[in-house]
Amino acid sequence: MATQQPNSGNPRVDIEYRRKKSAEEMKHQVITFALMIFLTIVAFVAAGYEGFSGWFIVPFILILALVQVIFQLYYFMHMSHKGHEAPAMFLYSGAFVGFITIIAFLTVIWW
Repeated sequence: MATQQPNSGNPRVDIEYRRKKSAEEMKHQVITFALMIFLTIVAFVAAGYEGFSGWFIVPFILILALVQVIFQLYYFMHMSHKGHEAPAMFLYSGAFVGFITIIAFLTVIWW
């Protein structure tokens, strides 16, 4: 685990602490997984429903995809843990450069 574990000198206390942390982490993983499945089902229903126009469906699905990416980064890739500041900085820097590149290309194409 990436979090600091206390070393009390008592192996029983240390094991209980790790079990508690592992159970908490697993609970977050299962909840996040269930939410991601739910968001995927919502996206499929929105895409298959004839009452919605394309102008609503495309941004809606992109927003759902963004939420799923955030869930994956923070829970499945453990970016919410301490000690992952440097990888997070590189990841966000790359996302920022990619966003700026897309904006630059769209600006060149549109104007």
